[in-house]
Amino acid sequence: MANDLKKQIDEQSVYSMFPLCKHTYTKTGGTADVFVKPKHIDDLQTVIKYAKENKTPLTILGNGSNVLVRDKGLRGIVIALEYFDQIHVDGTSITAGSGAKIIDVSRTALDHHLTGLEFACGIPGSVGGALVMNAGAYGGETSNVLTKAVVLSYEGELITLKEDDFHFGYRKSVFTEKDYIILEAVFELKPGNYEEIKEAMDTFTALRESKQPLEYPSCGSVFKRPAGYFAGKLIQDSGLQGTRIGGAEISTKHAGFIVNVDSASSSDYLHLIRHAQKTVYEKFGVQLETEVKIIGEE
Repeated sequence: MANDLKKQIDEQSVYSMFPLCKHTYTKTGGTADVFVKPKHIDDLQTVIKYAKENKTPLTILGNGSNVLVRDKGLRGIVIALEYFDQIHVDGTSITAGSGAKIIDVSRTALDHHLTGLEFACGIPGSVGGALVMNAGAYGGETSNVLTKAVVLSYEGELITLKEDDFHFGYRKSVFTEKDYIILEAVFELKPGNYEEIKEAMDTFTALRESKQPLEYPSCGSVFKRPAGYFAGKLIQDSGLQGTRIGGAEISTKHAGFIVNVDSASSSDYLHLIRHAQKTVYEKFGVQLETEVKIIGEE
């Protein structure tokens, strides 16, 4: 597959047996049979067409911040859109490629005195990931500012989605329902005061740094917030902070995070996730649902 694709697109964009631990924030995960980082939409369409014609499994990854790839990796072709990272400002609108970091988009908003994306100043994911999960923090959500998205279907068709098409909810969207490849997003913001915007971002950043274990590799918040509860508090009250399986540990700083403290494997993460779910359910009768996306071969 890699050799075939290298004949059709920039060969430097195609990698064979790529170790996904180099791409994920947890620093874990097996290999991808073929890993592609297309630089242009034409190359992306070529890869999608190739996968369809050859009935090859296809996986789209963001920047690896909210994903856990199992230790046996991913079969077929894995596409990362990190080169789709352009950010453009037009008045109060910001258009950003799906591979751009949502943090960088929030900083661009600050530079142009635009308010509405302050909440995203500490979210490590890509723009595409923010849309898929309706990323939010500190009272703000992606759904509050997103007005348009350009996507590519698995049939290779370019589609423009508007506000009524997004079906946003808590950590879900139309992108969790349909096989769309997000290419770019348009955020509509409001004129604001630079110092006030910066003060809010500085406050959110300080809160994040004080409460989250940023010194270790992790996938961010592991579990969704159960109705009426906070996942981290349930895990903490279950006495699980500091619990370690292999090299993975439930953070002593924030119980909602599992950190890679000593060359953890994805299996270590998965066993610790299941242990936390089992313990919390036994103590409180609450079933924790993972927010992190778990993919790859068992």
